[in-house]
Amino acid sequence: MTNQPIIRFENVTKQYDDDPAVLKNVSFEIERGKFYTLLGPSGCGKTTILRMIAGFMQPSEGNIYFDGKRINDVPANERQVNTVFQDYALFPHLNVFENVAFGLRIKKMKGDEIAKKVKEALRFVNLAGYENREIKGMSGGQRQRVAIARAIVNEPEIILLDEPLSALDLKLRTEMQYELRELQRRLGITFIFVTHDQEEALAMSDEIFVLNKGRIEQSGTPTDIYDEPVNRFVADFIGESNIVPGKMIADFKVKFGEKEFDCVDQGFRPNETVEVVIRPEDLEITTRENGKLQVRVDSQLFRGVHYEICCFDEAGNEWLVHSTKKAVVGDEIGLNFDEEAIHVMLPGETEEEFDKRLEAYDEAGHEE
Repeated sequence: MTNQPIIRFENVTKQYDDDPAVLKNVSFEIERGKFYTLLGPSGCGKTTILRMIAGFMQPSEGNIYFDGKRINDVPANERQVNTVFQDYALFPHLNVFENVAFGLRIKKMKGDEIAKKVKEALRFVNLAGYENREIKGMSGGQRQRVAIARAIVNEPEIILLDEPLSALDLKLRTEMQYELRELQRRLGITFIFVTHDQEEALAMSDEIFVLNKGRIEQSGTPTDIYDEPVNRFVADFIGESNIVPGKMIADFKVKFGEKEFDCVDQGFRPNETVEVVIRPEDLEITTRENGKLQVRVDSQLFRGVHYEICCFDEAGNEWLVHSTKKAVVGDEIGLNFDEEAIHVMLPGETEEEFDKRLEAYDEAGHEE
């Protein structure tokens, strides 16, 4: 085992004939033993990345490395990777044991060794004793566990999961999120999970790659992605956000809604046009005279654990508030927030541009 990334994409592009590129010069690294999520809307390129890692598809340009070795032309069956598909791809005419044992029989493993490995894999996914069950009589969650057991029984270095929870109902889906995360921790191998569900990605991942139109918009931990989005797409796609126009007055001071506020952001030019993000849960309702912002309540919905309140400030900006306090439509109220709740972005800035801007700022000798 080495310290280098288990997977590395180097300037990878995928294009079909004259169609627009599905992936556009994508580069990233995957470390061993972590839970990664490829997150983005339909058609953003996340499943294409998964299929390239699996060997079902080759890049049009660029290189893919596994443990430092180029694998562009390595067949799928020679890669130390197993895939759990969205529909699980189980054999309905085979029972649980034979489904899990299928790959081992292809390898011509001895019967007693197959039995031992299948039993261990089923125990890992909490299906001990289900060896003789028929697939057609199992629930969606049980079928998924069988698919995962079939993947791990081959002892791959990476398990790829292509939206495996999408067909489950909400309660079972939540349960399986916990189970998958715990399974990955127990196995200690690399999971790469594809989803368009941002809550799922935030709940399960060590690291997230947010994709849009064939490019990686941002990568990082769930906390990084949620608290420090680099641009409007990420801020809007990950959770709910209030995004309003603003102007950076100086380091740690920004203007929006016709007022100036202290913030924690720096590295912008004075009077630079920016976008300001404040999450709905970071806004606190108070009286109009005690609020940092004065707003008028336009609408309100009860969401069970909180009220979702839509307001407009005096500059015409819309504000979404998540609060346990009930408001009255038409009332003039105040909104308070901490300076740490304010996040400032440059319109259209990419993650690479974001990193370069802060690096240049640090090199210029600025300190917090």
